[in-house]
Amino acid sequence: AVAPPTEVWTSTRAKKTWVGAALVVLGLAFEFVLTGQNAAVASVLGATVTVADALFLGAVAASGVPVIRDGYYSARNRSLDIDLLMGTAIVAASGIGYFVEAATLAVLFSVAELLEDYAMDRARDSLRELMELSPDEATVRREGEAVTVPASEVAVGEIVTVRPGEKIPLDGTVIEGESAVDQSPITGESVPVDRTPGDEVFAGSIAAEGYLEIEVTSVAGDSTLARIIEMVQGAQAKRTETERFVDRFAGYYTPVVVVLAIATAALPPLFIADPVAVEIAGYGVTFVGDWGTWFVRGLTLLVIACPCAFVISTPVSVVSGITSAAKNGVLIKGGNHLEAMGNVDVVAFDKTGTLTRGELAVTDIVPVDGTDASTLLRYAAAVERRSEHPIAAAVLAHAESAVDDAGDAAGTADTTGTTGETQPETTEFESLTGKGVRAVVDGKTYYAGKPALFEELGFDLTFDSTSDRAATDGGEMTGNAADSGEVKEPVGSADNTGTLDAETIDALERAGKTVILVGTDSALLGAIAVADDVRPDAAGVVSRLRDLGVDRVVMLTGDNEGTARAVAEQTGIDEYRAGLLPADKVEAVEALQAEYGSVAMVGDGINDAPAMATADVAVAMGAAGTDTALETADIALMGDDVGKLPYLYALSHSANGVIRQNIWASLAVKFLLALGVPLGLVSVAMAVVVGDMGMSLGVTGNALRLSGIDPKRYE
Repeated sequence: AVAPPTEVWTSTRAKKTWVGAALVVLGLAFEFVLTGQNAAVASVLGATVTVADALFLGAVAASGVPVIRDGYYSARNRSLDIDLLMGTAIVAASGIGYFVEAATLAVLFSVAELLEDYAMDRARDSLRELMELSPDEATVRREGEAVTVPASEVAVGEIVTVRPGEKIPLDGTVIEGESAVDQSPITGESVPVDRTPGDEVFAGSIAAEGYLEIEVTSVAGDSTLARIIEMVQGAQAKRTETERFVDRFAGYYTPVVVVLAIATAALPPLFIADPVAVEIAGYGVTFVGDWGTWFVRGLTLLVIACPCAFVISTPVSVVSGITSAAKNGVLIKGGNHLEAMGNVDVVAFDKTGTLTRGELAVTDIVPVDGTDASTLLRYAAAVERRSEHPIAAAVLAHAESAVDDAGDAAGTADTTGTTGETQPETTEFESLTGKGVRAVVDGKTYYAGKPALFEELGFDLTFDSTSDRAATDGGEMTGNAADSGEVKEPVGSADNTGTLDAETIDALERAGKTVILVGTDSALLGAIAVADDVRPDAAGVVSRLRDLGVDRVVMLTGDNEGTARAVAEQTGIDEYRAGLLPADKVEAVEALQAEYGSVAMVGDGINDAPAMATADVAVAMGAAGTDTALETADIALMGDDVGKLPYLYALSHSANGVIRQNIWASLAVKFLLALGVPLGLVSVAMAVVVGDMGMSLGVTGNALRLSGIDPKRYE
């Protein structure tokens, strides 16, 4: 569990820090204001201890002991970490009687640690919000009664009820009721979606306006939301290349600065017998050989050596970026993937289900020889009614839609046919494999199928199907969308009778559509074209990615040349490769990597698994509730929304920029402070406040800017 940020300020460490801070304030008052009351209270090894000294030592005991204790364990483990450096500095300052410096260091460092914990926790706020989405309790129907029980006790198969405005407690399937459901926490969809019986719903989403009864399909710990939270938490532990570099750098940086601190404390007093006045950049500086002075400067350099801000500069940015993305329906499964996505040179898309909807739909109806569009559609639906082919499903769905539209226009539902006529009787259905279907409709045999089927029946269409050749060749076809030429628009529509010849059919197929002819063995009723519609926002996504800095946008598809070319033209894709088998897609990704650099492959996470595994970053579409996509992809777009890709790229690119800013800023400040130490320009307090606490807060605040990146800016 992620603790609320407010608990940082009420922890045991915080209470000790406040006690230490109060003692430091009192000590300073006696030291500089109430000097008359600053009497001696003890003598230790011949040294007098005043009231102020006692208060400072009390501050060291309250705020510094936890640091010293942690430093001791670090020393035992031979770890030159922050606690060891700070603990050493506190003990050393106290040992030589610099109680003010020791107390100030102990308190300020403790405050810095608390601020760092608070700031890091703020970066996890989005994750905390996700964890709070799923309700702890659920209303379950048991033995005919509705009982409220902990969500963790609900078993798969039980029925939970959700009233308007309530959160859905567990993943499940709607069995009764209808409601608009806000599932933005899971999929990132900004608009509520309608859910009716048979639809899937996710834990943490909200039933906006209707009552639902849901059959539970997964227990609380295995819900989609629970898996998202688990993966986000795991993602934060995966180290990026930059983090590994920072750790390696810190491994050299810290020992070197420690050696310089020791040298600063020990060497100048050995070589400076008398005060030496020098002029540096127009300023006069006097170096003295006093051991105490140089020892304090050595301690100050030791404090500056702590690489706190430098080390946290990357993880705090990664935490902020990953949790912000999760809140917006984008699951990034590791800081390494966040970093890699911001560096991609090429985005490669699968076609079906990514740039297109993944579902066939009727796009054109071309009746001929006096047949009207409604009659053509009515007979096509009758012939296809018993077919299980996706094309048949598209024709039937369009016919049902036409019935609904006709009913609405008449002010009442019309269930008899697209024009109010009785649906024709269908018998003797037969599937003609690879060609189409045949059925007896109203006592007469009708066919629906490819133009080639009607050529076999004796129709002279002078047919030349590019799509059929591409589908059977099995070879790879490539092209540039800009060079493919203009596709002639097909003639005919739902309202006009067209001429059904080779030119019409070829124009439809060059537009990426599949043409189905309908008729008897002696007369054609017309043609129906179906296609997998391009997503409305696909062209905008391609353009936006290019504007954001992606060098090349490519489509890799197993579909035929004509369809690929049409989709590429509609979306503005730079390059497409058609007729690809899974192994061909892998080769295509490798070729893109060799030519351009880093490649992100966007697909469904299942069919494109080999190519996605080969790419530098694998992005899965529509992964909500899909175990395979959640497990195999590097990044999952939880909603079926390709429009999130520009946001993902912008977030990743910005995260890389923030990481670089944090690293160089923290190093630059440390370097400038280190230069000022030998000149006596930097005190212990300044080293802590600016170099440690200040920079830690600075890099954290800079990282939190990532949570402010709004996906709507990139739609």
